[in-house]
Amino acid sequence: MGHNYFKSSLTSIMQDQEHISLIDQYVIDLVRELRDKKELTQQELADAIGLSRSFIRSIESPNSRAKYNVRHINALADYFGMSPREFLPEKAFPVDGVEEKVVKKAPVKKVAAKKVPVKKAAVKVKSKPTSTKTAKK
Repeated sequence: MGHNYFKSSLTSIMQDQEHISLIDQYVIDLVRELRDKKELTQQELADAIGLSRSFIRSIESPNSRAKYNVRHINALADYFGMSPREFLPEKAFPVDGVEEKVVKKAPVKKVAAKKVPVKKAAVKVKSKPTSTKTAKK
């Protein structure tokens, strides 16, 4: 049972990990690092962003395919006082498998940004009301 059991378990873990993309793993690792720096338990993080501890545990487990979605990232960004953009790497990871086929079928068109003139807002200055009282004799 020893060697064959270990080999089958390892194969199962590797197959599960194949379903986590590099970008998903990047986000998972970043959130775990933030959680550790703030010395938060999985339960405390789950409570803060409206998830269950078991879901956080699944996300952080190498044996699971659970991952954060965009709504989770938004909640995490709000909780940690960050921009959701900070949860992504500076450069894209290479795509593979199905993701690569989807990207090739729908190429992204690069469009030059239009320069929009910025209108300066008129600043209204409130003047102090003048006294309408006259001196009485």
